Amino acid sequence: MPAIQVHGLRKAFAELDVLRGVDLEVARGSVFALLGSNGAGKTTIVKILSTLLKADEGAVRVNGFDVAAQAADVRKSISLTGQFAAVDEILTGREHLVLMARLRHLREPGRIADELLERFGLTRAGARRVATYSGGMRRRLDIAMSLIGDPPIIFLDEPTTGLDPQGRLEVWQAVKALAERGTTVLLTTQYLDEAEQLADRIAILHDGRIVVNGTLAELRQLLPPAEVEYVEKQPTLEDVFLAIVGAAR
Repeated sequence: MPAIQVHGLRKAFAELDVLRGVDLEVARGSVFALLGSNGAGKTTIVKILSTLLKADEGAVRVNGFDVAAQAADVRKSISLTGQFAAVDEILTGREHLVLMARLRHLREPGRIADELLERFGLTRAGARRVATYSGGMRRRLDIAMSLIGDPPIIFLDEPTTGLDPQGRLEVWQAVKALAERGTTVLLTTQYLDEAEQLADRIAILHDGRIVVNGTLAELRQLLPPAEVEYVEKQPTLEDVFLAIVGAAR
């Protein structure tokens, strides 16, 4: 059974039809990217999948549970990371993780916190207040917090919004690590390169509907074959930035 099943999903706000019959399936253990411009309805879909918003029409199942009739079971199966890191600048990184483990009534919260700090490359920063963290470090901590309790499905709603190139790469590495461990990830983004780097399948949301859905190779086949030309490849600004930053470390 797929991790996520959506059929005929509709949602309107007043006179505005945001979702106009969305259909999609997400395989277990995969990274699924939902692409769309600002206002396309990506966040609305995530809110419905995570039981924060009720659909007007449609059938939606997450981890085998109906989001309308079995909302509590859905919430036990998922974790949601929004567009901005939900962290407290006064607490340390480790204190965030210990607090979350205690809220979930887990045994050995200190051990859980230390394992996640190591897993996300934050061990050395664990005793520091989050106010001193970079954007990428805050985002990695936010994702680490979402993994407490080992939810099988994670929603990442535009996780790299506002991050610099180095921070984006740090988050990408964290998402790739999730996929390697078999976690199902539904990722919303408006960055094409992000979907290209991370996703097993990509769906494009436009005008309230999924207009295309497939692997990167399948989507590329929708365009005419590329003509072969011999050109000198110039480094991009991102290549230059990362080369300089990496060399300075």
